[in-house]
Amino acid sequence: MTRVLIVDDHPIVLQGCARVLQDAGIRDIHEADTVTAAYRLYRRIRPDVVIADLALQGNKLGGLDLIGRIRGEDRRLPILVLSMHNDPFIVRRALETGATGYVLKDAGPHEFLDAFNAVSGGRPYLNHEMALQVAMLSSHRSTTPLGDLSPRELQAFTLLAEGKPYHQIARDLNVSYKTVANICSQLKAKLGAQNLPELIRMAIQYASSSTDKARQIPESEIN
Repeated sequence: MTRVLIVDDHPIVLQGCARVLQDAGIRDIHEADTVTAAYRLYRRIRPDVVIADLALQGNKLGGLDLIGRIRGEDRRLPILVLSMHNDPFIVRRALETGATGYVLKDAGPHEFLDAFNAVSGGRPYLNHEMALQVAMLSSHRSTTPLGDLSPRELQAFTLLAEGKPYHQIARDLNVSYKTVANICSQLKAKLGAQNLPELIRMAIQYASSSTDKARQIPESEIN
């Protein structure tokens, strides 16, 4: 019997995923709504498949921490990201961190099941359009400084784009104020920002441009 762990902080999403899986014959389903609870449950039940959101308890990319911690113990466990984030940079980072597949929350039940069946069978999953966007992004990686950021640096960068001060970023990432200051110093060095205001402007520009990346790909290249 397949044992599944679903990680999301929205009850409706948890219920919806569980219902789709139950209709497909999956009965052994467990749920968690935080990184800490999910990791503890993972250690206790040793699931066959993990389905995880990236945004957990106000932390936009907190799911990356969970994926990384699980991958530190199990290199083969199927992990499917179920997320609202369609930014190919975030998708690529999730895959690099250890996700087996990635599916958007606005996908229909059939695509969700296709993704689940693929990863549970040991196969990666990305739909065609998303795979194309990630491939195009990867082909230009050498000219994209953001490609050198660690998952924690990327988390801090996205939180800066949301206008959050150091103390709030520290709370969201569950680290000290000093750690956030060090991370931002590393970000300035990697991205060539002269000061914090410039780093914040870069973060905001990245956040605004990333929402339009899908539109920049000619339809002829997708079909």
